Amino acid sequence: MEAFRRLGVNRASIGVQDVNPKVQIAIHRIQPSETNIQAIKWLRDVGITNLNVDLIYGLPMQTVESFSRTLEEVLQYDADRFAVFSYAHVPWSKPAQKILENSGIPTADEKMDMLKTSLNQFVEAGYSHIGMDHFTKPTDTLARAQKSKTLQRNFQGYSLHKDAQICGFGISAISQSRKRYRQNFKDLETYYEFLDAGKCPVERGYLMSKEDRTRRTVIMRLMCDMGLDFEQLSQELGFDFKKHFHKELQKLQPLEKDGLVSLTETTLKVSTLGRLLIRNIATVFDAYFDKTGGGFSKAV
Repeated sequence: MEAFRRLGVNRASIGVQDVNPKVQIAIHRIQPSETNIQAIKWLRDVGITNLNVDLIYGLPMQTVESFSRTLEEVLQYDADRFAVFSYAHVPWSKPAQKILENSGIPTADEKMDMLKTSLNQFVEAGYSHIGMDHFTKPTDTLARAQKSKTLQRNFQGYSLHKDAQICGFGISAISQSRKRYRQNFKDLETYYEFLDAGKCPVERGYLMSKEDRTRRTVIMRLMCDMGLDFEQLSQELGFDFKKHFHKELQKLQPLEKDGLVSLTETTLKVSTLGRLLIRNIATVFDAYFDKTGGGFSKAV
């Protein structure tokens, strides 16, 4: 940590997932709360005080009550940010996850209750709900950026930096530039073979079309601002937003009936409940979502 600080590192993110011993045993990740507290102390002792903590809900052996107790405990860490991710059960992509099915994975309704519990406990503790599963102190730069509508988002989450290039190192790492995405090989042997041959260990990449970039902008503004200003986007994108996305706006009407959004002639606004399900709302503008054959993990 002292070496990180000398290199200029000024923030850290700690993966906690859950402090319940039963859950840790089920997912083969033993990490006592004492370990987390010690790591946080080491970080703060060297001056790395900007801290994020990652949690996961929907893990085997979790209940709403047990996850609530985990939230109570991690709130004592006094982190600047918390990210509460949904466990993605994708055994078709990660066969090892099939083992966890024997440990009792929570239902979608139970996971939704866990997410609502997170919202209530973080808000009661004074944290701002940025959207989806991200919570920050009101003084955090992300919270301030959201208020000024300058908040950004990339494939890793919320950010303050627009069009930032992200360079991923190591197996399976993803890199992003303004028009491209690239992913490294997922197996260590092939990864090292390419490195030993002096080649970039990139397995695949994608070059975005103009329409891709347009939809990325719309989805980003929706997930950052929790709403859309049709006139402003028309000016920014150079075409009539309502005309271009006529079909998508129609698809939002059932979500309006469910109380997730409200639509006017000039705006789309996301409700408090909709903030929890912003991924579902954003998929309306994703041209590829219905063409994947179920390859994505579930939002909840």
